[in-house]
Amino acid sequence: MKLKMMYSFLNTDIAIIEKELEATIQAEHPLLRQAGLHLLQAGGKRIRPVFVLLAGKFGEYNIDNIKNVAVALELIHMASLVHDDVIDDADLRRGKPTIKAKWNNKIAIYTGDYIFARSLELMTRVDRVDAHKILSQALVELNIGEIEQIKDKYDFNQNLRCYLRRIKRKTALLIAVSCQLGAIASDVPSEVHRKLYLFGYYVGMAFQITDDILDFTATEQQLGKPAGSDLLQGNVTLPVLYALQDPVLSQEIIKVSETTTHEEIQPLINLIKNSSAIKKSTEISNRYLDKAFDVLSELPVNRARNTLYNIAKFIGKRKF
Repeated sequence: MKLKMMYSFLNTDIAIIEKELEATIQAEHPLLRQAGLHLLQAGGKRIRPVFVLLAGKFGEYNIDNIKNVAVALELIHMASLVHDDVIDDADLRRGKPTIKAKWNNKIAIYTGDYIFARSLELMTRVDRVDAHKILSQALVELNIGEIEQIKDKYDFNQNLRCYLRRIKRKTALLIAVSCQLGAIASDVPSEVHRKLYLFGYYVGMAFQITDDILDFTATEQQLGKPAGSDLLQGNVTLPVLYALQDPVLSQEIIKVSETTTHEEIQPLINLIKNSSAIKKSTEISNRYLDKAFDVLSELPVNRARNTLYNIAKFIGKRKF
């Protein structure tokens, strides 16, 4: 079953989210408006809004209330992608030119800042102090994660703990708070929204590890960017950490630098792809998914819980 089919009963509300996203990124300045729409029209999984909506189904679900959270979380994610593309000097995202490639770095930075500011403006409509505190703490951690990633580029001496902490900050926390804030916006009891946070955290960790695996195993067409881009940009992911344990692979990996070209790195990408590093990374992803399933089993039984289970299962098996 395709991912979107799993939550097709939310289609009407997801359409509302899409319209709100488009309306929210409209800017008076034409260049900001063009850049924002360019990013939005590139598409995306909209995983964070879906988690917001599903978590809201555990409480007093009202799309007029919860849509503000869903749109805000997706905007934060979008803004982070724009900034990431500048940092990574990326020309493609989802198979289309990035904002920095279509315009320039300055336009990309200001577009990201504008989208981020709009997300915070939307969150002011959520009348829950705890929601604002949770989000602000997550944003602090998200920014630390971005800085850590820059600091750790081409550092092939880092350990597993460093990697896990970084992907927690960069990816898992935003998915976790998507689940938690969706529940809070629907007045879900605290013991339930805390469990939804944990579920989102575990799924978010598995989601990022799977992304890091796919950077080696998927095709450029599937990824919408060249395979092996993470390693080429100096991002030491879980497959790389495991590959570094192989003396032969390690000697090749440590040669990768800012001057390495895409053509030069391809033989190494193929070696890592066919090594035990992929299997070992998959095992770690599956451990996080098992933890997510355990937390899910403690939540009230409803259609949303079944859908969250199916989405988590899909994440563990996706090929691109």
